[in-house]
Amino acid sequence: MNTVFNKTIVIAGLILLFVLVPGSLHAQRILTLEDAMDIALKNSPEIIKSELNMTISRENLNAREAATKSLIRFQLTPFYYDQTRSFNEFFATWNTSETKKVYGDFIVSQPIKLTDGRITLQNQLAWQDASSDYGDSRSKGYNNNLFLRYTQPVFTYNKLRMELNQLRMSLENSTLSYALQRLYLERQVTQYFYTVYQRKMALTVAEDEYRNQQTGYEIIRSKVEGGLSAREELLQAELNLATSESNLQNAQVNLANAMDNFRQYIGMPLSEDFDIQTNVEYNEVAVNMEKAIQNGLETRMELRQREINIKNSQDQLTMAKSTNEFLGDIDLSLGLFGEDPDLPDVYEKPTRSPQVKVTFNIPIWDWGERKSRIKAAEAGIRIEEINLENERTNVELGIRQTYRSLQNLSMQIVIARQNEKNAELTYEINLERYKNGDLTSMDLGRYQNQLSEKKMNLANSLISYKLELLNMKIQSLWDFENNISFVPKDLQENIEQ
Repeated sequence: MNTVFNKTIVIAGLILLFVLVPGSLHAQRILTLEDAMDIALKNSPEIIKSELNMTISRENLNAREAATKSLIRFQLTPFYYDQTRSFNEFFATWNTSETKKVYGDFIVSQPIKLTDGRITLQNQLAWQDASSDYGDSRSKGYNNNLFLRYTQPVFTYNKLRMELNQLRMSLENSTLSYALQRLYLERQVTQYFYTVYQRKMALTVAEDEYRNQQTGYEIIRSKVEGGLSAREELLQAELNLATSESNLQNAQVNLANAMDNFRQYIGMPLSEDFDIQTNVEYNEVAVNMEKAIQNGLETRMELRQREINIKNSQDQLTMAKSTNEFLGDIDLSLGLFGEDPDLPDVYEKPTRSPQVKVTFNIPIWDWGERKSRIKAAEAGIRIEEINLENERTNVELGIRQTYRSLQNLSMQIVIARQNEKNAELTYEINLERYKNGDLTSMDLGRYQNQLSEKKMNLANSLISYKLELLNMKIQSLWDFENNISFVPKDLQENIEQ
């Protein structure tokens, strides 16, 4: 008997050492749910990839918008040499020509968003030394060619405007994906956080149960030593105490594993010691289902992504309709050419060189290619429209189910709280009966297990309510605790940047 009692004291000392020593050796970090979320945002690979995708989309848009401004460049050819031998059919002779040339082009090119046309101003200044066998002729001097050119596609869609719109939608889509990833991360971090809390509560309940079993063991040991109870009662008490010790060890292992999983998910070092701090007190939040559905349908980012997909499919239809289409190009050019052996006199006798060119592409027969591409694009639009309607239904369905779950959990919390009070009162009454010898240790263990179960049921109900309240906030994008919209503030800022 003394051996069992001494073993109990040693085990209790080890448990106390297990709890207190780590805190004395290392500074324990206290984490709230907000702290855990901040750590996860910095370390999550999915969040980092989403941010990089946003950067790619934003910079692609910036680059394309920069390309719509005037492009100014200078091309220099410091040396050009050409020797050609050709046959002159009119004189029936072979002729060798040789050209040496140095020239540079100064070009200003401006795209036009409104029409998808382009205006180009170009000036080419050259020095040229050319000779030919024919007539033993030679030309040496400067020439300058200045011209203004305008090109305009007609009878087709504005490719420049469509490309810019697609890049803007790509940025919006990547920003929406980032915001959705943050919401998913918040949900997962919260679940891991409350799992640690549950395991911590389970450990507390196991410790209470172990202490109660120790008390029961001491009572029955005294009775057996005093001859008031049979020795079989002491053996059962020893078994109950050993079972309680095993449950306590299991609770410690489960807590340690939950803490490791939590560290891994938010990106904390596995060796870093921490404890969590949270408030799971029940405060019922008034949730308006109609308000939740309305706000969800107006602001859910998945719906906006579906709308973007429809717009992209419509662009695909526009491009499909341009397959083998009737289109044209208008090319207008007005130039001024001058040449002279002396540079200052190149425009002494200038030559005007206007040019007008109108080109039409007239398809005759394409074996049904254009028609098939249009049908495929129209089918793609229909698919995206169906996806949008399904997404709307899923949003409303999710909000309705979450609302019902919240109502049910509120009732469960009230019941679980009353069950815990009843279980505590029942255990205290039966503990007195046990002390008076009116109850066996097996029966007392059953009441102890009942008390532990009711405590855990209450803790689980409170955590489930917290998680479901978060789920409602994510489903409806409305924070009913603070009665404000939950659309991430950086969403619009990232789109507008």
